[in-house]
Amino acid sequence: MDPQKDQDRQRALRIYLILAALFMASLVACNLIFRKFFHWNPIEGLTFEQSVGLLPYPITFLVTDLISECFGKRRANEVVIAGLFASLFTLVIISVSQAVPAADWSPVSDAQFDHVFGSTIVAVGSSMAAYLIAQFLDVRLFHFWKSLTGGKKLWLRNNLSTIPSQFIDTSTVLLLMCSLGQIEWSLFATLLLHGFVFKMLVALLDTPLVYIGSWLIRRPFGLKLGEEIAL
Repeated sequence: MDPQKDQDRQRALRIYLILAALFMASLVACNLIFRKFFHWNPIEGLTFEQSVGLLPYPITFLVTDLISECFGKRRANEVVIAGLFASLFTLVIISVSQAVPAADWSPVSDAQFDHVFGSTIVAVGSSMAAYLIAQFLDVRLFHFWKSLTGGKKLWLRNNLSTIPSQFIDTSTVLLLMCSLGQIEWSLFATLLLHGFVFKMLVALLDTPLVYIGSWLIRRPFGLKLGEEIAL
């Protein structure tokens, strides 16, 4: 093999693995911290009430868009599937940890541990259903718009893939959580509206990051906008 091609492939693989690690860390964190809710008042008269699990989740869509743009559809779908296994494995670890009795001197008692992680099974089950639908839809829409625009207008495929996917994700999670009794139905409309508007704003704001990130990734390989790295 050409030494330069081998060096380029190793560099591309490192970038891909870093993006995949960022994706899975953000996804797992969402499922672990979701039980804390917060208020955010960006402007007078506008208040968001959402789970802190919402904070790292937009990163997953940013990463899949970067992987889709720079490495192609197949690599993006592989990361989505890997994220599913990472979440399920986290669920197994938490379940085993709940089953193991706490020592008398343990700083965290069984009751405290269960209070924080007791609903994780329900949360992961709900979020995984929404996750699979939303992430695969995001990848498919991204490449639909990429093909339609001939690899141009990155801002268009970034937003027209992420925003619909975020709505599907938010509505699916809330429907399942309300149906399973984890959230009151009276909060459904408010949380759906706040969650979707928050995610839509983040999707719009992360467009410059997609441009910067894709440029930094393509630059060492001399690729133009719309061209993909063979990996």
